[in-house]
Amino acid sequence: MAEEVIRGKQVTIRFNGGRCIHSRHCVLDRPDVFVPNVAGEWIHPDRATPQEALDIAHRCPSGAIQCTAADGSAMERAPIVNTVRVRENGPLAIHAPVTVDNQPQGYRLTLCRCGASANKPYCDGSHAAAGFTATGEPATLESKAPAQRDGPLSITATADGPLHLVGNAEVVTGTGKTIKRVTETWLCRCGQSKNKPYCDGSHKAAGFRSGK
Repeated sequence: MAEEVIRGKQVTIRFNGGRCIHSRHCVLDRPDVFVPNVAGEWIHPDRATPQEALDIAHRCPSGAIQCTAADGSAMERAPIVNTVRVRENGPLAIHAPVTVDNQPQGYRLTLCRCGASANKPYCDGSHAAAGFTATGEPATLESKAPAQRDGPLSITATADGPLHLVGNAEVVTGTGKTIKRVTETWLCRCGQSKNKPYCDGSHKAAGFRSGK
């Protein structure tokens, strides 16, 4: 799906429908800016201040909404703490300066962990129809606090296997509890691990195919 670029007087909003997981923060929080169920133009940047537009973007976990100043300069900054948030019965929500397979992805994205997405490694909402169930509150594992909590986070979607993360990150529950601090880890994306959100090798027995 092509990215929509809507230029306002102070802010340019970019919307990537292929990344959208329909968390609906945009249309619920600011239905005047993101007008649902209309034909034609539906995004109106000039109805929000630059800070309000940035706040809307920050609430979009998938990174489908991005905003820049009208002159093209960046508005969003990298987080102080990189996080991998485990969403209940849903995807992994990343907040970090992240690359996937060496391609820059901005600071926010959601990655499939049910194995059913047609847009792997990204979530496309298929977990709902697939009836995927996985807790958003995994057990806490003892981990040492790293000297650095930010910086680049590299994710490789391995062929027919897990997501390989390299970089500083805190694995966080849906309610905000840090359960593990990592500099490298492998996260399940086949939906079959008995140790979610971490990979336990179940993708092999399940015959998981990533499409790569």
